[in-house]
Amino acid sequence: MTKLIAIINVIAWAGFWAFGYIALTSDDLTEGQLVIAAILAFAGLAMGILAYMKLVRASEASGYAKGSRQLDAEARNRAQEEWGK
Repeated sequence: MTKLIAIINVIAWAGFWAFGYIALTSDDLTEGQLVIAAILAFAGLAMGILAYMKLVRASEASGYAKGSRQLDAEARNRAQEEWGK
């Protein structure tokens, strides 16, 4: 499943860069074509970010990457209480 997500990630980022470049640099597009290119670029951006975040979570869950060292609720609350002191 992670290989499929990785493939989706690559295709999404490629779409973001390709359609974003077209939307920003093309002079002879109609307004409708420009809007479609911008929407496709945004869709590539959103899908790329979501797929990347799923890959990060999967790699942390499998032990391939180190997990983030987030504080538990008790330590976070204790740190917030000491913030203003």
